[in-house]
Amino acid sequence: MSGRQVAETISWICGWAYFVLWSAAVYPQPILNFQRRSTEGLTFDFPLLNVLGAACFTLSCALLLFSPTIRSEYAVRYPASPEPTVRANDVCVGANAVILDSIVVSQFWPSIWRWNSKVSPNRQAGKITLGVISGCVLAIITCVAVVVFAPSTGWESIDVVYALVYVKLWTVVFKYTPHAVSNFRRKSTLGWSIHYVHLDVGGGIFSLVQLLIDASLQPDWSGLTGNPLKLWLAGISITADAVFLIQHYIVYGAVEPRGFATDRYGHHGEAAPEEGIMLTSLDAAAADDDDEGSAIATPESQEEDESKPV
Repeated sequence: MSGRQVAETISWICGWAYFVLWSAAVYPQPILNFQRRSTEGLTFDFPLLNVLGAACFTLSCALLLFSPTIRSEYAVRYPASPEPTVRANDVCVGANAVILDSIVVSQFWPSIWRWNSKVSPNRQAGKITLGVISGCVLAIITCVAVVVFAPSTGWESIDVVYALVYVKLWTVVFKYTPHAVSNFRRKSTLGWSIHYVHLDVGGGIFSLVQLLIDASLQPDWSGLTGNPLKLWLAGISITADAVFLIQHYIVYGAVEPRGFATDRYGHHGEAAPEEGIMLTSLDAAAADDDDEGSAIATPESQEEDESKPV
């Protein structure tokens, strides 16, 4: 087996390894939410930006892989390395993420999952997140309009693909920030699946290794610049995951946020100031029932009251 064949085999292994890890990475969070029957500890910004980013990632990879027009324009733009460094596993990873992240978004509506949630989830995305989403959608629409209605500008269909690529990158940058800040304010990583981080950082490493191998097998290294999404996506993800690993294992951990506790039903809420025990609406209802029960006079209690000396 030649050196090139060895490199291609390693690239193939890395590609499917990162596919498995990144595909599996989107499962722990919805499973954790389902087990806790709550999305508390997870910001709404994260899955919202994830859905947009995953959709753009899937579409851009699919176009680079299957569209003859896009592939021909890519070859003209990068003549030294005319083959896009995109693989079928890239499309599969993106499609899987769109489905699972959409499920996480739906979990912010407990009634859909028949969760008996006593606390309404925070479905308010941050102003920055809403601004990023609006700006990204507007940028894509503008790019498509220029390509279709103003061909004299020199913009081509592949520029729409790159617009999708950069939208994905922007969503990656901004999706991690609100949650890192939320962990900092809560002094806890409770509700955030650390298994997601483990799988995500592993997938990022394998993705980066595959890209470097594929680019090295071409006449020059334009395969890296020709696929900025895969390059920067892996780099940003690994960096952000390092922050979450530090927060979880060194700084905070999955402890109850300050001033909060978990009751015997697994619900989270504000702790009682003296005892440090959380009183949820279920506990309050049980206490009310006890009070009402003790206030009802039974025949035995009436006889005891009558027998007592005045």
